[in-house]
Amino acid sequence: MSNLSDIVSSAFWRVNPPDADPFETREWLDAFDALVQAEGRERATFLLRKLLDHARARRVPMPPVLNTPYRNSVTLAEQAQFPGNLELEQRISAIVRWNALAMVVRANRAHAELGGHIASYASAADLFEVGFNHFFRAGQDGDLVYFQPHSAPGVYARAFLEGRLSDAQLDSYRRETGGQGLSSYPHPWLMPDFWQFPTGSMGLGPLAAIYQARYMRYLADRKLLDTRGRKVWAFVGDGEMDEPESLAGLSLAAREGLDNLVFVVNCNLQRLDGPVRGNGSVVQELEGLFAGAGWNVVKLLWGADWDGLFARDEEGVLLRRLHETVDGEFQTYAATDGRFNRERFFNKYPELQALVAHMTDEDIDRLRRGGHDPVKIHAAYANAAQHRGQPTVILAQTKKGYGMGHWGQGKMGTHQQKKLDDDALREFRDRFALPLSDADVEALRFYDPGPDSPEIRYLHAQRARLGGYLPARSSRCPVVPVPPREAFARLLEGTRDREQSTTMVFVQMLGQMLKDASLGPRVVPIVADEARTFGMQNLFRQVGIYSAVGQLYEPEDQDELLYYKEAKDGQILEEGITEAGAMASWTAAATSYSVHGLPMLPFYIYYSMFGFQRVGDLIWAAADQRSRGFLVGATAGRTTLSGEGLQHQDGSSHLVAATIPNCRAWDPCYGYELAVIVQDGARRMLEAQEDVFYYLTVMNENYAHPAMPAGAEEGILRGMYRLRAPGTGAAQVRLLGSGTILREVLRAAETLEREHGIAAEVWSVTSWSELRRDGREADATGRESWVAQCLCGSDAPVVMASDYVSALPDMIRPWIAARTVTLGTDGFGRSDTRAALRAYFGVDAAGVAGAARKLVR
Repeated sequence: MSNLSDIVSSAFWRVNPPDADPFETREWLDAFDALVQAEGRERATFLLRKLLDHARARRVPMPPVLNTPYRNSVTLAEQAQFPGNLELEQRISAIVRWNALAMVVRANRAHAELGGHIASYASAADLFEVGFNHFFRAGQDGDLVYFQPHSAPGVYARAFLEGRLSDAQLDSYRRETGGQGLSSYPHPWLMPDFWQFPTGSMGLGPLAAIYQARYMRYLADRKLLDTRGRKVWAFVGDGEMDEPESLAGLSLAAREGLDNLVFVVNCNLQRLDGPVRGNGSVVQELEGLFAGAGWNVVKLLWGADWDGLFARDEEGVLLRRLHETVDGEFQTYAATDGRFNRERFFNKYPELQALVAHMTDEDIDRLRRGGHDPVKIHAAYANAAQHRGQPTVILAQTKKGYGMGHWGQGKMGTHQQKKLDDDALREFRDRFALPLSDADVEALRFYDPGPDSPEIRYLHAQRARLGGYLPARSSRCPVVPVPPREAFARLLEGTRDREQSTTMVFVQMLGQMLKDASLGPRVVPIVADEARTFGMQNLFRQVGIYSAVGQLYEPEDQDELLYYKEAKDGQILEEGITEAGAMASWTAAATSYSVHGLPMLPFYIYYSMFGFQRVGDLIWAAADQRSRGFLVGATAGRTTLSGEGLQHQDGSSHLVAATIPNCRAWDPCYGYELAVIVQDGARRMLEAQEDVFYYLTVMNENYAHPAMPAGAEEGILRGMYRLRAPGTGAAQVRLLGSGTILREVLRAAETLEREHGIAAEVWSVTSWSELRRDGREADATGRESWVAQCLCGSDAPVVMASDYVSALPDMIRPWIAARTVTLGTDGFGRSDTRAALRAYFGVDAAGVAGAARKLVR
């Protein structure tokens, strides 16, 4: 390292300055030891805090107290006894390592384009195996494990030994179109009986795990499910922690005391291109971040081979050397042998050189990092499992590509290593003492020691003790009856002359569902600090806002009817200003039927611009996880949310929603349309148990809502229905509109007939994307599409209009035979009145009528 002084002042990395008076230091330390011995740890902690307060008052510069020495948090004296057969477990681990490696290399020898990862699981194998053998409880009443996605080959390799996957499936890794392949990463949509949680987009797993742990507390506090004793384990990478989502929920987890949550951060110090923190220490940095957020931090840095060295290091020179070593150097040491490590690490100081004088170069090469020592891993996991009052993070130091020798261990390009030659494979076999012949190695034969072998018997016995096998996904859950459509008769009858927005219609329907004896407790309203904007404050008192501690204060508005009510059994999840957090909560509730066997019906309402466009990756992951629930994009439409301007005006969410296969997107104009869609959606999710979720857009524009026309239900649910028959005229035109622009279309029809003698037929489009989906299915099966059925019998031209980009209505053009023009709100939004904005984009009544007249001419 060139200049240590550059990082000495870092908040996360500090090398202690030389001791000016070691004797005085020793006297202080001896006095403190005597205090602990005589008065106990609580008294010692009290005096330390008083000293810190006094030092601050005297303006003494403070050290970074959030960091601890660069050694294991669990001392040798505190270490829980390892309960397993260490020899058998290491043999099982070796077999799983080989099969994971063979699976990736075989795939890429056959088809180099398939890709895959060897080095990530190589670094995490022991972290996984200790969990599988001793901690991860299976079943819908067991633990939940979010697996690091790049380590998926290792999970497959273990399932192969368990007899849950065949060698043919392993041989079809990343080749899924044939029907038996294995997905690249955890994907419940592709492997619905295996994977529970999709973690393949970096950063989403940590956030989802936090909100899942919180959701489990929510269920318990509402007396819906006993979740006591269950843990959420999240395995993440140190490089992954750079994703904003990885850190976004840390304070919530600590604030709510989620001691049912354990993060295991695999600190192999490398990401795809190079070191995570080459010029610093990612372990120290993460320790400061997690400790500052209020987590219990457990460092798992060194294996048992280091215990003797630390015990003999009376002067602290080993710890000093570790503290001054940056991660870029640790990576180099991982990639080199014992001789190099002796010369470059231990020989820097005479005292350190003497400390390892009794060790051979091979002994030094065998010094393991903590994440490769099952005994130390078990000690860290046991600490996390027993800790109360805080979430725990385990910072496990490993070597990326562990066991891959000079072909991959610690190498800069190891993340991309997908092929190994025969020499590398033989060395791997010898390194882990695998009973494979040279021919087996060269053929990359998957190894199974057989059902009667000690290894397989032990593996099954350990999993039987923990309740079965995982990951495993189940969709078993009870059917929840949904109120029939007639229960919402008041919404179907319209508002007569009273004006209200579709947002308020939705809130009324939500309130009615919450009162239903069967469905009500299953409804989970979720908001990201916009409940008052959407007129939902009446629900505060009706069902309360969930708080893990209840309400410890008297709200300022307590004398009002609709006061801000928090309660430990509250039903509303008020997430604050975090769309990502609210979406993670929604996913936890929307997949509760599978994860917990408890079907729920979440409604997450938000500014529509801050949904698919802001947290689209989270929505895609929710789709992958087969979520069931409602996303409600409020203040929707580019011209309907008038004054807020460009960043808030949504003209594209429906277009993005159309790309998600199991998302059903709807843009209703009238209250009866909304009621029919929501009731049928709830029926499909809770009674028919379909793996779909709905996206609804609702507006903040007030207008009167008519009663539902007779026989409109089918068309509403299929995507379009005729709302207005054509009058008389010399020419005819058909007008299609959705959302609030439907009202502009109706006015245009009246203008065309009254002023220009053009008969206009009006169709309400409730879902452009459903019409397209139907059209594609019709083409594939040879039937007539719903669009064609609706518009048959006339060659009158068609005008389509919506409050979204014109590409949205254009999706159904292939099934319209007549001449067609599309109107939309392409481009950036801007602030103005609704009337001015609609005129600007050409989607007002005049714009629709003008387009129709041109077509007729």
